[in-house]
Amino acid sequence: MENVRGATVRPKRADARRNEQILLDAAAAAFVDGGVDAPVRDIAARAGVGMGTIYRHFPTRADLIIAVYRHQVDACAEAGPALLADNPPFVALTKWIGLFVDFLVTKHGLAEALQSDTARFEALHTYFLERLEPACSSLLSAAAAAGEIEGDVNSYSLMRGIGNLCISSGEDSRYDAKRLVSLLLDGLRSV
Repeated sequence: MENVRGATVRPKRADARRNEQILLDAAAAAFVDGGVDAPVRDIAARAGVGMGTIYRHFPTRADLIIAVYRHQVDACAEAGPALLADNPPFVALTKWIGLFVDFLVTKHGLAEALQSDTARFEALHTYFLERLEPACSSLLSAAAAAGEIEGDVNSYSLMRGIGNLCISSGEDSRYDAKRLVSLLLDGLRSV
């Protein structure tokens, strides 16, 4: 297993993994509310731990940001099969895209926070594509096989289009990225 810096580490005990998940969820919530510059003391308070606990798990802010981002990418990727198991394919695709959009629009300041460490940011972008593109692709394939959407849309193009619709969505209250993504999904439907 590798840590956020790429070093090999021993697997964590179940309670340590659970505590780390609590920290990541608290940090994610703080980032949604205040961006990636949210004070560590706020994250610690949300998690119900001391600041030292956060620094023990994540020695730098960049380590924490990367871990939260990876945690959320994993959650989004893992949601795809679960949604497909419980819903018709187009409904599953629509729900997954909703999670994907929420993920994109809540990444306040991530790119700026990692600008000083381009190699780590590039690795994170690669991780994003490696985890999310297959999830999106399987949902698209299932919806196309069911005859619910046109079959000529690839996951990368769809994700990139959605990403472009979500850029700067929080900067203008008159702009509704979710509404535009909904219209895009409606355009995928078979007639």
